[in-house]
Amino acid sequence: MEVTLLLNTMTLITLMMLTTPIILPFLLPHYKTLPATITSYVKSAFIISLIPSTIYTLSNTNTITTYWHWNFLTNFKIPLSFKLDQYSMTFLPIALFVTWSIMQFATWYMASELHITKFFILLLMFLVAMITLTISNNMFMLFIGWEVVGIMSFLLIGWWHGRADANTAALQAVIYNRMGDIGLIISLAWLATSTNTWDLQLPPHNNQTPMLPLLGLIIAATGKSAQFGLHPWLPAAMEGPTPVSALLHSSTMVVAGIFLLIRTHPLLSNNSTALTICLCLGALSSMFAATCALTQNDIKKIIAFSTSSQLGLMMVTIGLDLPQLAFLHISTHAFFKAMLFLCSGSIIHNLAGEQDIRKMGGLQNLLPTTTSCLTIGNLALMGSPFLAGFYSKDLIIESLNNSYLNSWALLLTLLATSFTAMYSLRMTILVQTGFCRIMPIAPVNENTPTLYNPITRLALGSIITGLIISSNMIPIKTPPMTMPTLTKMAAMLVTIIGITMALEMLNLTHNFTHPKQNHFSNFSSTLGYFNPLTHRTAPTKLLTSGQKIASHLIDLYWYKKLGPEGLANLQMIYSKSLTPLHSGLIKTYLGSFALSIIFMLLLT
Repeated sequence: MEVTLLLNTMTLITLMMLTTPIILPFLLPHYKTLPATITSYVKSAFIISLIPSTIYTLSNTNTITTYWHWNFLTNFKIPLSFKLDQYSMTFLPIALFVTWSIMQFATWYMASELHITKFFILLLMFLVAMITLTISNNMFMLFIGWEVVGIMSFLLIGWWHGRADANTAALQAVIYNRMGDIGLIISLAWLATSTNTWDLQLPPHNNQTPMLPLLGLIIAATGKSAQFGLHPWLPAAMEGPTPVSALLHSSTMVVAGIFLLIRTHPLLSNNSTALTICLCLGALSSMFAATCALTQNDIKKIIAFSTSSQLGLMMVTIGLDLPQLAFLHISTHAFFKAMLFLCSGSIIHNLAGEQDIRKMGGLQNLLPTTTSCLTIGNLALMGSPFLAGFYSKDLIIESLNNSYLNSWALLLTLLATSFTAMYSLRMTILVQTGFCRIMPIAPVNENTPTLYNPITRLALGSIITGLIISSNMIPIKTPPMTMPTLTKMAAMLVTIIGITMALEMLNLTHNFTHPKQNHFSNFSSTLGYFNPLTHRTAPTKLLTSGQKIASHLIDLYWYKKLGPEGLANLQMIYSKSLTPLHSGLIKTYLGSFALSIIFMLLLT
């Protein structure tokens, strides 16, 4: 009882520490919140959150605390309750640590912004919404966190609202996520009518769960976590500031969809069709995003597509019925993905806004700390041994090899892993090595503590956290302890093949002749023709067909057949049919007169 009380109390203190900078300006109108103050609050919250996480690790006590009930209907209650378990207690310090580093970096990166305090408050609300989503014990609170995360992403992606591309990207994120929200609302409606509760205490069902709510959950996760079909908003979101991209891709917005499937996994686990959909969708998303990243030249877009590819890998793990392993990859991925974005932000800022990797080169001499951390992040992304990504990525591919499920999904995932090594090495070599290709700029300086401290801190996290988190997670399903050596080394072998292919591709690019156009490079550089098809061709065809229906069918039918012209034509037909009676012959008139008299006599 004392352990549970201490666990709940320290978690509440952490949440109060986070919400203080948001609430204080309303309570004290003259109180001015500074970016450094908000960053220190997040740092303090991270230090405090280590206490409940340590208590949970030592005691392994899951707690559900209810603070209030909303009697929505007579037999339908919505409790305000928090669920402190393995997922929430592990994710809480990770999200706070990553956000603290990103905010400290943002004090340097956004120093010239006029409304920087507002920007930091939006970042903080972004974090609070994500933590609400992770610790909530019912779908109603989860939905609140889900929607607030979406609203904050809209405001932060479109932060530089004077740019048309930023506004378009923000709207794109909202519209694609709204499509996913339709699925979540369908699932909420089904849970309310069939189970009569929105609690997340979902025991495994003996009977198979119907496909309708499961499809709703998968569609919701597809929209929020940018799976194939609803993915274009994620690379477009690079129009926002780099700290926003780092927070969005590492520990907030995009992992919310996967976290929803982890929380509702008892519903998914007994429906093999839903698991197969997750498996195939994740493999396709991972492969497609990795293919698109191969020929990108914008450094932020390469990292964005790598996020989409890793999210596909997490969805594959959900399809393998291993939610705990998907959460492990979320936890390790947060560190090196945030660090990759911060390194790209440092490079962009020091090169006066240059983002094209073809115009960089030789930066290991100009920015040694940034490029060293960029190398560590790319190695962790590849799944290099004993870095953070290795402990989760290698386990996922091993589990996929052990599965009797879809070999098509296995092939796509292995290809995506190989492509990850290719585009990571391509970016590393073009940015860091070779001769300097940048324009003459002002002297480069990375000695500012607010720049190198968060990057090196995340680099340290990318090295050691994989071992720490994986050693503290008790596996729900024990994997087989023996397997063939080739199967065990599959992930490492495809990574080595990818590195070899990347080196060969880089040798080919040393020629001065322009490379010939081919279907593969065009497919990759145009993002699989997905944006032109969905944002140009499909709307054009729809508008053209609508115009034809409106002008050729509706207007034509109304005006020509039923309107004034139709009445005129009808009158003309009747007048022509009556014309033979008025021929001018006396016989015709006498005949009609006689018929009229006979008709009248018969009526009388």
